[in-house]
Amino acid sequence: MHWHKRLLVAGVAGLLALSASACGGGQVRGAGGTPKPQASSGSPAAQSGGPANDATFVYAPNHDVVTDWDPATSYSNEIIALSNIYEGLTRYNSQTKQAEPRLATEWTSSADGKEWTFKLRQGVKFHTGDPMDAEAVKKCVERTIEKKGGAAYIWDPVDKIEAVDASTVKFTLKYAAPLDLSASSGYAAWIYDADAVDADGKTTAGTGPYTIDSWQKGKETELTLKAFDDYWGGWKPEQYKKVAFRVTPEITTAWQLVQKGEVNFVERLNPQLFAQAGSTQGVQTSQSPSFQNLLVLFNTAEGATKDVRVRQALQLAIDYDGLVAALEGAGQKASGLVPDGLLGHTPGMAPKQDLPKAQELLAEAGYGPDLEELKLSLTYGIGDEDQKLLVTLLSSTLKQLNVTLQAKPMNWGAQWDLGKKKGQDVFVMYWYPDYPDAYSWFRNVFRSNDKPQFNLSYLKDPAIDAAIDKLPELTATDKPAAEQEYLKLQQQIIQQQAAVAVPYVQTYQRALTADVQGYQDNPAYPNVVFFYDLKRAS
Repeated sequence: MHWHKRLLVAGVAGLLALSASACGGGQVRGAGGTPKPQASSGSPAAQSGGPANDATFVYAPNHDVVTDWDPATSYSNEIIALSNIYEGLTRYNSQTKQAEPRLATEWTSSADGKEWTFKLRQGVKFHTGDPMDAEAVKKCVERTIEKKGGAAYIWDPVDKIEAVDASTVKFTLKYAAPLDLSASSGYAAWIYDADAVDADGKTTAGTGPYTIDSWQKGKETELTLKAFDDYWGGWKPEQYKKVAFRVTPEITTAWQLVQKGEVNFVERLNPQLFAQAGSTQGVQTSQSPSFQNLLVLFNTAEGATKDVRVRQALQLAIDYDGLVAALEGAGQKASGLVPDGLLGHTPGMAPKQDLPKAQELLAEAGYGPDLEELKLSLTYGIGDEDQKLLVTLLSSTLKQLNVTLQAKPMNWGAQWDLGKKKGQDVFVMYWYPDYPDAYSWFRNVFRSNDKPQFNLSYLKDPAIDAAIDKLPELTATDKPAAEQEYLKLQQQIIQQQAAVAVPYVQTYQRALTADVQGYQDNPAYPNVVFFYDLKRAS
């Protein structure tokens, strides 16, 4: 796990500031700097008279696209491109909460969850022309495991892989795990032709509907894709045969380009522009919940917040409804740690502000009006206007309780370095899963860790650790029991230990040209457009 886990989608009003920050880009996993914009006439859409007149779909990200071409180690922005070049054995459906067939048409697991057998789709070719068979899948996954990069930990349970026959691959696990979900990951689960990987670890030999047409790092139109003629799904005339990624850091510029029809898709608008887009001719909008939530982590190990009453008071002081209202649709109130659409989401856990109770708890701890002033340090992401809004509202509320919040906006690297030294009382960050499973929150953020990584509440509870360690096996073998365990863990971590407050889950707000049909957001693949699923209106 790496520092980029903290930030995939920045606060809507903070995109511009973050695009030039040390974190790299507004919607990044460890991206580099922002490319310099060039004349708009350089885009494929502009050259060909706009996307409505040809088969090019133009996506306008606010950051450069590719930081790592290797599908084994990729862990950043390039998910938006690589998800169309590569495919996994399965793909997650956030509506049904199930993995669905992709390169595997069906699969079975043993009763103990330690043996998984996948039947492969017939007639699938890699972009190299070689067949995608069991031996190729085995070789690919073994290489990804061996590279130990990015999200390769998703394969940690695997003991051995066997190509039973050309169309059957069997995974034997060291311990039970939901391998169908792991195989749905947006990172480290892509199947590629391992024989086509060059010495630098680069390959573009996937099985997906698109291949690379051109890549010019630093250019405004950084990457273009073209249809893979031999794609197993076949092609229809109304589908997009070409794709261009036109880097547009300025959100207002991106909005103008959508209105002109020069780009087809903008991944995020601020609430004001999104409202405008809803009533603009030639434009359609898409709004859907994400799997990314904001965590307010309290230091359980040191300082005044070591007292659980102080932590509970801080939870109760947050104006959850006011914050969500101020976000104007860019976020929705959370219910527990697990966002809706994932196993473990628990309705009825939405938090509420209760200032009289907060004051009572603080008084018990020796703080409050007419008592000792409490000073607390808080760190959050610089340039993130959504986090800043939380901090501003909370600071104002706490003042009434004689609590002074010494809030400091920081670049992620500096904030995380301080956090690993237990250098703050309150740590604000985003979290989202690498693969569509809630385990990520518990394993990475709340399991004990002698040297803090993302366990920035510094919670240490052997009973909680033991329960977390059972989650993969339960998810693989007994989903109802896993649901119950997730409920208990959330009650322990949020209510009893008060290690965290979860104010909201981010909501995606997209703009598309009106001629695009079939777009559907899938929060398991952040900001990915599956171009093959789209049609152009005739």
